[in-house]
Amino acid sequence: MIRSRYKIDKLVLASLLFLTACRLGKEYQRPQLELPKSFNTVSFSDTSSIADIEWKKFFSDTVLQSLVEKGIQYNHDLLIAVKRLDIVQQQLKQAKMLQLPSVGLQVNGQINRPSDNSLTGISIKNFLGKSYLENYITAVNLSWEADIWGKIRAQKEVALAEYLHTQEAAKAVQTQLVADIAQGYFNLLMLDKQLLIARKNLLLSDSFLLATRLLKDAGLGTELAVQQAAVQKQSTELLIPQLEQSIALQENALQVLTGQLPGLIRRNEGITTVSLQEDLSAGLPAAMVSRRPDVRAAELALVSANARVGIAQANMYPTLNITAGAGWESFKSSNWFSVPGSLFGLAAGTIAQPVFRRGELKTQYETAKLERELAVTQFRQSVLMATGEVANSLVQADKLKQQRSIVVSQVDSLYKAVANARMLFRADMANYLEVIRVQENVLQAELNLALIRRQELGAMVELYRALGGGWK
Repeated sequence: MIRSRYKIDKLVLASLLFLTACRLGKEYQRPQLELPKSFNTVSFSDTSSIADIEWKKFFSDTVLQSLVEKGIQYNHDLLIAVKRLDIVQQQLKQAKMLQLPSVGLQVNGQINRPSDNSLTGISIKNFLGKSYLENYITAVNLSWEADIWGKIRAQKEVALAEYLHTQEAAKAVQTQLVADIAQGYFNLLMLDKQLLIARKNLLLSDSFLLATRLLKDAGLGTELAVQQAAVQKQSTELLIPQLEQSIALQENALQVLTGQLPGLIRRNEGITTVSLQEDLSAGLPAAMVSRRPDVRAAELALVSANARVGIAQANMYPTLNITAGAGWESFKSSNWFSVPGSLFGLAAGTIAQPVFRRGELKTQYETAKLERELAVTQFRQSVLMATGEVANSLVQADKLKQQRSIVVSQVDSLYKAVANARMLFRADMANYLEVIRVQENVLQAELNLALIRRQELGAMVELYRALGGGWK
């Protein structure tokens, strides 16, 4: 008989262990993604990427490095993201304790004085010889839910995925912040260069205006020529306060972006001397998926949604709750902690199966599956957008380099044309309109060259960000 009972207990224990090992829902697997073999003409076996470079090494300008450091330390968007990470970290610590039993301490003292004419009052008086009832309890209570269907484990997975999601979101904020600061700084350098160009061309316009006036005074020119030269000079003059305004606004925007009050920003280099990483290797597209923070955040949202499906499914199945308690209980405070007379203990196991909420739980389960499908689509969308951004940045960097080479030659040719036009004008072999036109062309070409160089640097920064660089 003892052997038979032992076999039964062994079977019950094995069944409980089997049920505890059960896990509803599917283990997460990354959905199939459509990715190119490579981003550019570089062999797809090349795994190197500029995104692996620390931002301090990618940006060599010390002023820009200082601005980025201030931004990482004081930018309010990034500070908010870091605080959110701290909050989720506390929630993760709490989730790690879900599988531990809940333990509570109870200390209770109670006096009940019923009516003397009530049944309770008469019973107490006959039994205890007094008209009131005392009861004192000190107990330790324990409650534990057996993780039969993997629900608690899935809840821990959700908490971990949400923590990592918030961590990647903070990294994404930093990568965007680093890129925005660099873009603003390069824009400031471009405006500085354009201001120098405008002032230099203003001197050319002023000298030409003086020459036309002298020719008019000598009877070799007309008032119309003087007026046209004056208009050209005024057009160049107008550029100067416009550019100075843009410079001040850009400086203020950069200061605010780095968490500082609006003010001036010193510069060591110009747009033509600043340099970035020349090797624009993009690496493998699959590596970009694992490196870029916003794409990783989208995947972690999918991991969380997948775990929630398992939780919703487990909610439809029975739960096993085990409770226990022990302590001291007495009708008198004088023998409250008398041992063993005041000792008590209790234990219970409960299996609960939802019946009337079956339809509601089924709806929650179907909703969780739809939310997982939505997360899959959003993850694929983030990968597609990231791939497109990298491809666009590579094309821009390549084509802008070609444009810069062309415009450099154009500027050289136009400077020669300006010198020739002035000589021909003095020799009365070219009219004033030809001189004005070629001076306007050289001004526009130089402004365009500064703009193209700024766009080229911007394309490199965007490629760095698009590949997931900037958070290291």
